[in-house]
Amino acid sequence: MGLALVHSRARAGIAAPPVQVEVHLSGGLPSTQIVGLPAAAVRESRDRVRAAILCAQFEYPQRRITINLAPADLPKDGGRFDLPIALGILAASGQIDRDALAGCEFLGELGLTGELRAVDGVLPAVLAATRDGRRLVVPAGSGAEAALARDAEAYVARTLLETCAGLGGTTALPRAEGGKEPAAPASAPDMADVRGQAQARRALEIAAAGGHHLLMSGPPGCGKTLLASRLPGLLPEATEAEALETAAVASISGRGFDPRLWRQRPWRAPHHGASAVALAGGGSPPRPGEISLAHNGVLFLDELPEWHRAVLEVLREPLESGRITVARAGRSAEFPARFQLVAAMNPCPCGWAGDPSSRCRCSPDRIRQYWGRISGPLLDRIDLHLAMARLPPQALRGDAPPGESSAAIRGRVIAAQARQLERAGRLNARLDNAGITRDCRLGDDGQRLLEQACERLQLTARSLHRVLRVARTIADLEAASAIATTHLAEALGYRAPLSTPAT
Repeated sequence: MGLALVHSRARAGIAAPPVQVEVHLSGGLPSTQIVGLPAAAVRESRDRVRAAILCAQFEYPQRRITINLAPADLPKDGGRFDLPIALGILAASGQIDRDALAGCEFLGELGLTGELRAVDGVLPAVLAATRDGRRLVVPAGSGAEAALARDAEAYVARTLLETCAGLGGTTALPRAEGGKEPAAPASAPDMADVRGQAQARRALEIAAAGGHHLLMSGPPGCGKTLLASRLPGLLPEATEAEALETAAVASISGRGFDPRLWRQRPWRAPHHGASAVALAGGGSPPRPGEISLAHNGVLFLDELPEWHRAVLEVLREPLESGRITVARAGRSAEFPARFQLVAAMNPCPCGWAGDPSSRCRCSPDRIRQYWGRISGPLLDRIDLHLAMARLPPQALRGDAPPGESSAAIRGRVIAAQARQLERAGRLNARLDNAGITRDCRLGDDGQRLLEQACERLQLTARSLHRVLRVARTIADLEAASAIATTHLAEALGYRAPLSTPAT
């Protein structure tokens, strides 16, 4: 009898739990059995592995082969276990040294010719293997992704035969390398292109500086989408930790991942016809949705009332916690979802409520129904509410002076964020209750103003905390050590109702 043990990694959300591939050879009629909760793609690996072993000029044992993927209660899916299964069979039959497998982990799908094909979820596996002190061997097609983890010992191989030669010491497997240079950041749209809309520009700067969520309401063509597309250009470059976490989400998404773009903050703008599963994530196995793909970046939702209300409600939990749990009957997965929400909408179904032209013909009931598509709890979780007006023709003249550039605004945003990180270790939008008590203290005049505004605007406790966070960000933009009454008054201006049924 022969027994071999090979280490690998499964995929469970953004995590990569360890899997032990145990291969046992015994007497009896020739057969191959895979146990350990394998999905269909894993069960089919026995045929791919057999053909790959024979094409590599090895012998496929004519014995009873039992392959156990432990732990048995963890679902296994995809072709990522082909390589460890093949190596386990060769080690159990004595064709390669089983001691050479110690301290290594293996991932890869096998072609019938023994070629190794890239698999998804390599980056989480590399990070997990490094934490456990093991080396990882991956297909050459996944080498650029594996190389993103700088401190990892990741090696690449093109074929099963090359992997075996590397384990036997005949040749040395090359280290995983990035291959191509990281792509230069795409030239983001510049704020200089935005004409007029001084208050909207100010609100966008505050949102960028503190990581606050923003809702813009205004007639068609007033610049809502134009402004939203400028937000990524105001944000500082992602840190290496943030970029690795974002890249890990993209790696398991099944939608393709370009390692050259791993340092760029994501920008996601799904259509309002998207389903709740597309937004929050789902499927079997669970895959991340748009809110997770926007992790550490911007999620833009245009035409907010046109979204199905049940779809929008999935945003409530991740807006608070920064994570989303996708639960299914057979399994569940947790994904990070710390995104910055920017939403845009019209003030009424026709879009012209409150416009000086008086062209709106929507009834109060119709406007009330339109706004009723967005729940109060969701609106309560958005820090900045901004009402925009139609631009006058003079602001659109070709010889009108351009607005302030994104580079200039970005400098102020970076300086404000540096103050927040030095003071609290996080952006103001993520301050907890203790942080608000410590960093958002008001003077007597400010406290009276806040209490009066709470009564007049009927602010909830959540809204009050968000006002204080925004006021702290405004103070940071001005390099002020304390929140002044002017800072608080400006923050309260972004909580005024955007529309009423009487408009």
